[in-house]
Amino acid sequence: MNKKDYYEVLGVSKTASDDEIKSAFRKLAKKYHPDVSKEPNAAEKFKEAQEAYAVLSDKSKRQQYDQFGHQAFSNNGAGASGFDFSGFDFGDIFDDLFGSSFGFGKTTSNRKRRGNDINLSMKISFDEAIYGCEKEIELEHYVKCEECNGKGGTNEQVCNYCHGSGTITQEQRTILGTYMTRTTCPYCNGEGAKYKNECTKCKGKGVIKEKGKKKLRIPAGIDSGNQLRIPGYGMPGVNGGPSGDAYVQFIVSSHEIFIRDNYDIILELPITISEAVLGCKKEIPTLYGNVSLSISAGTQSKEKQRLRGKGIENPSTGRKGDMYVIINVIIPSKVDRVQKDLLNKLSQTKLDNSVEFSKFNNYMKKNR
Repeated sequence: MNKKDYYEVLGVSKTASDDEIKSAFRKLAKKYHPDVSKEPNAAEKFKEAQEAYAVLSDKSKRQQYDQFGHQAFSNNGAGASGFDFSGFDFGDIFDDLFGSSFGFGKTTSNRKRRGNDINLSMKISFDEAIYGCEKEIELEHYVKCEECNGKGGTNEQVCNYCHGSGTITQEQRTILGTYMTRTTCPYCNGEGAKYKNECTKCKGKGVIKEKGKKKLRIPAGIDSGNQLRIPGYGMPGVNGGPSGDAYVQFIVSSHEIFIRDNYDIILELPITISEAVLGCKKEIPTLYGNVSLSISAGTQSKEKQRLRGKGIENPSTGRKGDMYVIINVIIPSKVDRVQKDLLNKLSQTKLDNSVEFSKFNNYMKKNR
């Protein structure tokens, strides 16, 4: 069986340095490792790269290969694969490539690890969100169990399956050859140790919940979906690692008449027919007190007026949005006798003098 040149497999020259060889293998391993690659020939490509790196990264084997080529390893008992690298440890380079979460890392029981973050939610009123407030919240703070010192048990014993390493190395043989994989030990979850006696206080978790109250300053302008971070109130760290954080997500209640649009405020203002026709002044509420709004004579329904700076303060920039007042001319559904008489008299006057009426009437005349 003809085998490709190892330097050609890695894509390096015969004078390549150790770092260049390692870098080339890293790229190929990341591209062709069977656990991550979807290419149909990934296993074969990975096996070739693995074999080439096992030889060229070893000073002695590289010298043999440079002198005798593949013949240097033709009688090593490797069978069809031509080279036996089952004893070669690729763990360090896989740690760099994929990290311990991929399953190749040397997760040990004494490594410091940061605790996980937790997510909480809090419902606040519209006014509390607009103006800011201070709320006292009750948190379930996770703390290390003092009974077992966060271990989850007593009488620590080295894991019989991984012998304290936290990982299990497995040899996989295929028709294309043999390659090694390292996975987190499923019996100790990568801790490298188990405990003979489970802690009765924390039920083996190493942490317990403690309820406590904390004052939380909510800035003005916060909106639904915004979060505030409370450092150190997440899950406790492992082996002296820092605790995670708590993130409080806000749910803001709606307002009775105001509608929020980002940092702008929308108010729908109802007015009567006579107020729309004759014009008027209306006292309206804003976030910062009542103001007088002038309604021009002949104002139409859905017309909009803008009040600059009467919106919500942006907590990031300190600038305030605007307020938009949308006019809503209300047609009464019921009228009394006096109102009906007045409307009848009004209907006898020429009210259809607008451009809209003119366009419509002209169209009707043409199409009769």
